Amino acid sequence: MQESDIQAIVEAVLAEINRQQSGSPAPAAAPPAPTANGDLVIDLPDPTTLEARRTPGLEHPANPDGLRALMATTPTRIGVGRAGPRPRTKATLLFLADHGVTQDALFHEVDPKMLEEMGLFTVESQAHDRQEYLKRPDLGRVLTEESRQILRERCIKNPDVQIFVGDGLSGAAIEHNLPKIMPVLEQGIKAAGLTMGTPFFVKNARVGLLNDVNAIVDAKVVAVLIGERPGLARAESMSIYMGYRPRPDSTDANRDAICNIYDGGFNPLEAGAFAVQLIQKMIQYGTSGVDLKLKEGENG
Repeated sequence: MQESDIQAIVEAVLAEINRQQSGSPAPAAAPPAPTANGDLVIDLPDPTTLEARRTPGLEHPANPDGLRALMATTPTRIGVGRAGPRPRTKATLLFLADHGVTQDALFHEVDPKMLEEMGLFTVESQAHDRQEYLKRPDLGRVLTEESRQILRERCIKNPDVQIFVGDGLSGAAIEHNLPKIMPVLEQGIKAAGLTMGTPFFVKNARVGLLNDVNAIVDAKVVAVLIGERPGLARAESMSIYMGYRPRPDSTDANRDAICNIYDGGFNPLEAGAFAVQLIQKMIQYGTSGVDLKLKEGENG
């Protein structure tokens, strides 16, 4: 392909993006400047800004104001338009940028300084690194023998409530929410007259660690604060999974979950207060998960 052909393609792409954003034809783009090694640099508008996300890609929407209002209420990819059978360039670039956010979240390690400031010591699951963690979910549900020994030595036994933290699939979610929600949980549990075990952090953690942890601490209720699977451009969402006296054979049916915890979803402060209420119900009825729902229904 001739350099003139490449330049023409670049100018056409820039003109189309500018036309969509302004609603009028854009002036011809300046030719891209070559780098020191001769490669072309194409400077496109940032597709990740809030304004760009909420700009429809449809050329002639039936209700432009209605479409913009709808796009402002959700991060879902609607109104992006298409170029023939394919997404528009702007939509494709935004998708790739958001996918990069999810990759960063998956491999992001929780700041050790933050954990230290919050008084959390660290243990590990049997998944030795992030690649193994993603390929072998079963290893993320079991502690190493060294970690088990640390918990035996450092954790309070037989508390009413044992809380621990796991990075899960988004370490960024823990950094965003833990400093806000942990004080609410601690104060709420104390105000409810319940005893709380020794909190700690588990690296490469899965929800199923509830079972393994309680085999050591023997708490009435065990709760794990864990990073959720990141969505496209949504890496800070955290969940709380909890169960009443989890056993080695406990499953998701025996657990309750509070999901979508972050400032733009379920506010961390409200989620913490709701978690304490749920813990109290578990202790009151002596169960959790599906059985808790059934017992609540029986009692009106």
